[in-house]
Amino acid sequence: MSMEKPCLWARFCGWLLKRMGWTSDGGPAPEERCILLGVPHTSIWDFIVSYLFYRQFDGPRARVMIKKEFFFWPLGGIIRKMGGIPTDRSNPTSMIKSVIDEMENGGAFHLAIALEGSRKPVKRWKTGYHLIARATNVPVYMAYFDWGTKHVGAGKKIELTDDARADTDRIQALYEEMHLVGKQPEGYITH
Repeated sequence: MSMEKPCLWARFCGWLLKRMGWTSDGGPAPEERCILLGVPHTSIWDFIVSYLFYRQFDGPRARVMIKKEFFFWPLGGIIRKMGGIPTDRSNPTSMIKSVIDEMENGGAFHLAIALEGSRKPVKRWKTGYHLIARATNVPVYMAYFDWGTKHVGAGKKIELTDDARADTDRIQALYEEMHLVGKQPEGYITH
């Protein structure tokens, strides 16, 4: 991240985020390539808040996997500009492989992933992020957007093991300890 004065768009994004009542906890993840877990994901507004948070720093753009059905004209072009990557959820293996290939092409790549895999209530979180992180050897951060306190941040780095399910269950427990609130509180299930 440059120490120069942020560009006009970055300043606007920071201003808008504050006008919406949000507080940024720290800055973006410091690595050039990483995965950001986004929790709780209960609304399309999570994408907007996360975008504004990341863009205010005028650094790497966070990319996010979004179901391909949202990429229709003219919305598709806007979502792509904001970092959206169209994904075909009917073929998870192909989807993960294409994301891995894109991450390995070099350059800055911060990938945001919603562990719930949906805005609907989910008890068992998905583990695809784990495969991507292990295959690309990138760190994973516990990013969050708490609608209860209106705090957003990249969160802390989490160490992974070889056990995707155990790591995901541990991460889910750590998020539960944070007592986060989703925009649609009924859409975020804790154990």
